[in-house]
Amino acid sequence: MGIPPDVPIEVKPQSNGHADRQPYIAFENVSKSFGSLDVLKDISFFVMPGETLCILGRSGVGKSVSLQHIMGFLKPDSGRILVAGEDITEFTEEQMQTVRRKVTMVFQNGALFDSLTVGENVAFPLREGRGLAEDQIQQIARGLLEMVGVAEMIDQLPSDLSTGTKRSVAIARALAAEPEAILYDEPTTMVDPLIARLLGDLILKLRKQLHLTSIVVTHDMRFAERLADRVLFLHLGRAEFFGTLEEMRRSDDDILRQFLELDALVLPDV
Repeated sequence: MGIPPDVPIEVKPQSNGHADRQPYIAFENVSKSFGSLDVLKDISFFVMPGETLCILGRSGVGKSVSLQHIMGFLKPDSGRILVAGEDITEFTEEQMQTVRRKVTMVFQNGALFDSLTVGENVAFPLREGRGLAEDQIQQIARGLLEMVGVAEMIDQLPSDLSTGTKRSVAIARALAAEPEAILYDEPTTMVDPLIARLLGDLILKLRKQLHLTSIVVTHDMRFAERLADRVLFLHLGRAEFFGTLEEMRRSDDDILRQFLELDALVLPDV
């Protein structure tokens, strides 16, 4: 990881033993409406420990809303949400703080503190009751930035960074919390194809090295094909498809086929 071995912190790899063979995250018949708008309609899916689920669909179909339910920012109108073997559906804000130490989220905008440097942003979670000395905090922060490939940005402010670099820093900060799972909200939005590929490489690296459970919200099928163990395809608030990539390729669902065909279109140069 690039973190000195004498520093008393690590991002814990998840076990793949038999004890973990229950979903790490699961939705059971979850529905959510905002006024007359039904955003999620009887949604069910699961993510096994160490696996990556990609949530696909066009804008406004409930992809990001699903992540917000896992983090407890929103509560379902009906159904159950389970995280790490616990039913969190009715958890209080205080109880959700415990869940958020296990599951962290990388937002589209990075959600970095504008007044703090890159290094200070990554160090922020390390100062929360860990009892670490300042030199240890600095070592860990630098090691995490090295892991995501942006250590040279440690003294810069977020305003000096590109969109892709902000997301890399946000991932480093998420790792500082020692999570068991990371949720990524549209990591490739507003970045060029090269940066999108680098971000995909980083997510794959974290999965391979740390066995983190991941959910990636994306509209990019090519990105999903690189990352996903399973895919959830949302359409008009419903789970139009949930299964493996191979099952998705064999699916004869008309709406899913249309989405895949449109995504595969390559516009000619002009």
